[in-house]
Amino acid sequence: MKILNFVSLNIVKVYKVPHFVRPVETISSLGYECFPGGKGLNQSIAVSRAGAEIWHAGTIGKDGLFLKEILEQSGVKTCYLRDSGQITGHALIQVSGEGENCIILFNGSNYENDRAFIDDVLKDFSEGDILLLQNEISNLDYLLQRGKEKGLRIMLNPSPMDENLRNMDLSGVTWLMLNETEGKEMTGESEAARIADALVGRYPRMNVILTLGKDGALYQNGKKRFKQPCFPAETVDTTAAGDTFTGYFIASSAFGKTEEEAMKTAACAAAVTVSREGAAVYIPVRADVDARINPTAPV
Repeated sequence: MKILNFVSLNIVKVYKVPHFVRPVETISSLGYECFPGGKGLNQSIAVSRAGAEIWHAGTIGKDGLFLKEILEQSGVKTCYLRDSGQITGHALIQVSGEGENCIILFNGSNYENDRAFIDDVLKDFSEGDILLLQNEISNLDYLLQRGKEKGLRIMLNPSPMDENLRNMDLSGVTWLMLNETEGKEMTGESEAARIADALVGRYPRMNVILTLGKDGALYQNGKKRFKQPCFPAETVDTTAAGDTFTGYFIASSAFGKTEEEAMKTAACAAAVTVSREGAAVYIPVRADVDARINPTAPV
């Protein structure tokens, strides 16, 4: 079984601000840092640091070659990563004093993935393999279609939410990982259990993972529902929390862990990430997460 992450890579520019900028307002940043990022890059690094083997597919420009190097340094396989794009995708992030963030995305080369490239990559993957997807790249609908046809197990993070995604066929999705805001946009419901009920009612074979911030996460499919509490953490930066959760959940699932075990490990990894400043650079390795889950275990 192989794991393919066909997703985005971004250059992330982070500005520390006293509060999120308001309309017609100009504020001074309290700090600035530049990081490797993008939901896809973060997820690939999280899967690899959780101990699983993963291939990353996507497109970057020449200005983003350092992103490829960082993936490789984290153990991610990059043979399906093209550097023939124009300008690499960017993310501009404001981080408030409370550790919350808001993000502006520039798609750049993430929207240069054409169908021929997708087919060339997917020919090396087969039934039972895992395909990670989100909505920061072009031709997501085609990837969903081809993944379903090949019998791949698909994890979709429907972010950022838009009208095109709402109209896509998600019947081939094995795991749908989303937050409450995305869940409300997809279903019209605002309460967590009702969001999950609506999605499973629409797609009976889907496993819904609804992240709830400080309230943890909800897991539901056609047979079970359970809540995963949030691990306590001093929040410094939430930027890569969801991507860390996704990566550790998929790695745990690939290792044959139960849904409960995978959710617990993912929640713990996310808690370690939010206690650190930055995105991909500070996603924890598996030893850090295991030590947090079981601090009394012998080293």
